This record gives sequence, structure tokens and C-alpha cells, in this order.
Amino acid sequence: QVQLVESGGGLVQPGGSLRLSCAASGFTFSMYAMRWYRQAPGKARELVASIGSVGAFTNYADSVKGRFTISRDNAKNTVYLQMKSLKPDDTAVYYCNAYRQAGGDYWGQGIQVTVSS
Repeated sequence: QVQLVESGGGLVQPGGSLRLSCAASGFTFSMYAMRWYRQAPGKARELVASIGSVGAFTNYADSVKGRFTISRDNAKNTVYLQMKSLKPDDTAVYYCNAYRQAGGDYWGQGIQVTVSS
């Protein structure tokens, strides 16, 4: 079974940090680009960050540049999102996505991140 399981979310104070992890199984992880999306209540889904299959490129939404870092460890079949200097506007459900242009699009269940004092 294909699985993407997010972990590491929760409640954090403004200015704090969290690291999200997404553990993949059931497919060839190293052949897929990985993305983190987020969706806040009443807002459209937003692409937060992406990373190529071997980490050759990374891209970030303007709203998180300089604060978030996406990385991957293909030996562990895991992609990470290190989030620093968190703001209340970062509050959302964060989703892990695996994508391959040749065919393949998998999604995790999502994990809540709440930034509040």
C-alpha cells in the first residue's frame, strides 16, 4: 500500500520552530519530487515548498522564504519541512505530496500546525 504519513505537527508559539516529517512507503521514493502544501480554513490550498527527486532543486512560496527549509533523505524515504520563526498566518493543515511527471501523485492525510500564544 502506498502511504505518506506526516508527523511533527502541533501547537507552537509565534517565533517558535517545528519540523514536519513525511515518511513514505509503497513506492520508489527516490523517483518522485516531493511537495508540502498547506490549507487554512476558508483559504485555498497553497504550495509551500518543493524538492526534486534527488534534491537538485528546491522552491518555496514567497511567504515562507528564509524561514522554511525542505529537505529529503532518500535512504530513509522521508521528506522534511523545517519551519522557523513561525507566525500565526502559518496555521494550517500541512499535506505531504509525492509527484512524478511520468505518472504518480500521492497524498498524505495532513497534519495540523497551530501557531498561537
